[in-house]
Amino acid sequence: MRDDIFRIFAVESFFMKPKFALFVVTLAILAAACEKKDTEPCSDYRQAMRDFVVRISATARHSDPDFIVIPQNGLPLVALEDSPDAALATDYLAAIDGHGQEDLFYGYPEDEMATPADESDYLLRYLRRSQAAGNSVFVIDYCAMPQHVADSYARCDAEGFVGFAAHRRALDQIPTGPVHNENNHVITSLPEAKNFLYLINPENFATKQDFIQAVCATNYDMLVMDLFSNDGEMFTAEEVEQLRQKQNGGKRLVICYLSIGEAENYRYYWQASWKHRRPVWLERANPQWPGNYKVRYWYSEWQELICGSDDSYLNRILHAGFDGVYLDIVDAFEYFEEK
Repeated sequence: MRDDIFRIFAVESFFMKPKFALFVVTLAILAAACEKKDTEPCSDYRQAMRDFVVRISATARHSDPDFIVIPQNGLPLVALEDSPDAALATDYLAAIDGHGQEDLFYGYPEDEMATPADESDYLLRYLRRSQAAGNSVFVIDYCAMPQHVADSYARCDAEGFVGFAAHRRALDQIPTGPVHNENNHVITSLPEAKNFLYLINPENFATKQDFIQAVCATNYDMLVMDLFSNDGEMFTAEEVEQLRQKQNGGKRLVICYLSIGEAENYRYYWQASWKHRRPVWLERANPQWPGNYKVRYWYSEWQELICGSDDSYLNRILHAGFDGVYLDIVDAFEYFEEK
């Protein structure tokens, strides 16, 4: 019965797509879902991640109905079964505004390499369906050779996607040269963005002001960045407002990066005691990214750190005045399915 009600409201919110209505619908769903005990095994890792993203969206939009939610990767969540042609997960699609997809055309299995056509085609089938449902698509290809960069942007343009050719996977640099599809528009919504800058590693900027000055010297329509500067200080609402200013007089959207499928031991929420006695939801370290740990993301204690408490990561993002959130490690369900 609960699932039937969930589907009815989800379909309505999908076609109407009012963000404040989605919040009302989702709260009822999440209240029922929270009845499940953390000690019970997760029976559907994909649905658990969908529910988590929906909860984040509903929580944020309770404070800001225009708050933007963009999950990165994890495209199989778009459909209810493991096929790009399966029925759409309408509640999930209604909760988000776009997708970030890495390596769509370049970067898989290695940077600068063209992604195999069958892999690109598989991802494109999901992305086109979500785009048809009203969501924007942002592509991050890892390439620096001019011919690869040009090809990446051309293929994104042909699909109606917004591309960013990242010269380094560390995402710690602003590319040199002109901005693709540069304009002096005032960007107030996600569909208006024609380009974006993905700059989530601030280590090359000694201070907040260095970072702000570098970004404000560009004309990107959207910035995806971290909540904290290289010196460990959180960006303030006043500083986020400064970052909205493009050099040519236009304005951009400023979106905050947030990892929800891994815990990071350099974040404010990390406790030293976890080194010796881990919480039950904390998994092993990710060998590819030092300091990152897989999490059982369906556990309430982890979700409270992300979006449940007054001191949650999401609340900090909202108080800092960001236009939205960019959710990473949404594809964590793959780790648990394989495990």
